[in-house]
Amino acid sequence: MITLKEIDENNWLQVARLKVSEEQKGFVASPMGILARGYVYRNCRARVFAIASDKAIIGITMVRDLDEEPTCYELQQLMIDAGFQGNGYGTDALKKILNILKDERKYSSVEVCVNKNDFAALHLYKKVGFQDTGYISEDVPDCYNLRYSL
Repeated sequence: MITLKEIDENNWLQVARLKVSEEQKGFVASPMGILARGYVYRNCRARVFAIASDKAIIGITMVRDLDEEPTCYELQQLMIDAGFQGNGYGTDALKKILNILKDERKYSSVEVCVNKNDFAALHLYKKVGFQDTGYISEDVPDCYNLRYSL
């Protein structure tokens, strides 16, 4: 069973050891980069969670509030360790995150920016119900902006 855990002094080293495959390195930040992003966006209510299966830490994710238009939750990172991929853990973790945000109900949607060449991530988000908004940012023209309605 997948759970989301707060990252603390007892598990941060396990999080830091997470790795993605070589072909994914251009699409997702390192675990320490994700933790740093959470700190940088702390004033935007950034939350970084360890993703656990039983007692093993298998991934990390970060979500923050986006108070400028369009106001929504922004899922900035979702990473499952290369050794645990292909088992449905990413799908389960994403559903857990979405349920937390549904229960919170501060915003009516969640957005994520996904590189057009990150086929695994695009498949995951679309499978769970994210839809392409059609918006392409000038800052990241190689990415799709996907939205999930809560």
